[in-house]
Amino acid sequence: MLFFTQCFGAVLDLIHLRFQHYKAKRVFSAAGQLVCVVNPTHSLKYAPARCAAAQTSVEQGILPPCHHHEAVHDPQLIPCTCPLFSCPWEGHLEVVVSHLRQTHRINILQGAEIVFLATDMHLPAPTDWIIMHSCLGHQFLLVLRKQEKHEGHPQFFATMMLIGTPTQADNFTYRLELNRNQRRLKWEATPRSVLECVDSVISDGDCLVLNTSLAQLFADNGSLAIGIAITTSKVHNAEAEI
Repeated sequence: MLFFTQCFGAVLDLIHLRFQHYKAKRVFSAAGQLVCVVNPTHSLKYAPARCAAAQTSVEQGILPPCHHHEAVHDPQLIPCTCPLFSCPWEGHLEVVVSHLRQTHRINILQGAEIVFLATDMHLPAPTDWIIMHSCLGHQFLLVLRKQEKHEGHPQFFATMMLIGTPTQADNFTYRLELNRNQRRLKWEATPRSVLECVDSVISDGDCLVLNTSLAQLFADNGSLAIGIAITTSKVHNAEAEI
């Protein structure tokens, strides 16, 4: 009976996931956009001290030092950039993507325009929805977080982070778009580098911010679809032409 109950639950979860994906494809297939159904995960870490240290290092133009008990520290090592977990991993920026995929099982989509479909928006804060987006020869980390900045008033924060340096991030522009029931909402900005810490970006409010009422206007049966597009910045294009 226990085996049957567990299998039956797994089948129901699979059916629910397939149904959500079918609905998303039905809505966005006409636009030729790839759809990624993203399930929520309760954040298991809140480490402002670590983020503050990383932010200070970025502002000073250096990367955070390694914290392992070794005789020689490698100044090029950076901490894990996944905002979900208090992960002790450290490594070079070039291997961050493989770490996120292999260790934290974060999905990655490729394409100029994709749709990020976050399910189960009703879950209590703090909750995160995360995917990676491969575009224009770089990888980006999209984070949607439900968090209470004031007790009893949860908000949704969505931002795009480049898995690269702040200088590289300045070469791109990302757009997040919500479109439902004859309503459209867009956020366009330069992505921030993962070296700057997702928590800091959300605290600063330099991202798409939705209160619960506004999010519900664009939600469909507890799911929120966010269209994502990434382009090279105009300044970068002009420099290339010169």
